[in-house]
Amino acid sequence: MQYAVIGLGRFGAKLASSIFAKGGEVMAIDKDPEAVDAVKDHVSQAVQCDCTNEKALRELGVQDLDVAIVAVGDNIETSILVTAILKRLGVHRILSRALTKMQGQILSEVGAHEVFSLEEQMGEQIADRLISPHILESIKLSSGHSLTELEPPSAFIGKSLKELNVRAHYGVNVIAIKTRKPAINEKGENIVKMVLNDLPSPDEKISPNDILVLVGRDEKIRQLSELDSGEA
Repeated sequence: MQYAVIGLGRFGAKLASSIFAKGGEVMAIDKDPEAVDAVKDHVSQAVQCDCTNEKALRELGVQDLDVAIVAVGDNIETSILVTAILKRLGVHRILSRALTKMQGQILSEVGAHEVFSLEEQMGEQIADRLISPHILESIKLSSGHSLTELEPPSAFIGKSLKELNVRAHYGVNVIAIKTRKPAINEKGENIVKMVLNDLPSPDEKISPNDILVLVGRDEKIRQLSELDSGEA
């Protein structure tokens, strides 16, 4: 996957370097030469560029990348303009940082596919989600370890926990399984609710509606999440 991170303040620099460290190909962009110089050894490519210049972004080939992240945030006008330019360029997926609810609404209206808040999600956590989209939620427990909710790889479907022996083969522990089940709410509407089984039987077979709750080293969880992409 190829990523553009636009805006290399503290947050943007951390996000760019984290994605790169986790295996992503990253183009880091900022108009400040010092910010570009500071991150150049921690990304695939660092470029000094006026990110509000549509022609300059087009010449860099940003429109050909998989994901663009607008990490500017504190300059509302710039973040909105850059998001709109990326939309016009046809970028496949645009994530934009917002500091207020109103800013987030405007960013969505001008083209952001997803809006995030710095207070809610730090750069490394967003990098984890971008690199490993099968990871739904992740809570850092200690240095290098996490509690993570993961969509099961396709190779797991129809097999039991005993057959998979996840701990021995992948170095992580399955501590619970969440299952999506159809239900009817108080208004008589069809909904999907989550049912938690925190003591799964070794003979229980994994279904496509399941979510695995894992504990383990971040590296091992990431390898497991990449099974379907053939990268593990």
